[in-house]
Amino acid sequence: MSSNIGSVKVEISVVLGSSTIPMHQLLRMGRGAVIELNSKQDDPVLILANNKPVAKGEIVIHGDKIGVSVAEILKGY
Repeated sequence: MSSNIGSVKVEISVVLGSSTIPMHQLLRMGRGAVIELNSKQDDPVLILANNKPVAKGEIVIHGDKIGVSVAEILKGY
């Protein structure tokens, strides 16, 4: 039996932070509005695979490209 694990697609998301705001404030926001997050510039980001946390990482900028460097694999993965 051969394995095709290399062809399995996984959705990767990176969470920079979160915020809780009242719905009325959200509804009043327009283009250019800024939502303050509960994290700082150098805080680690959370890496999700199919909406499940799998690692922590750091934002990396190369020219006009933004990426994530994996810093820690979370337990269970």
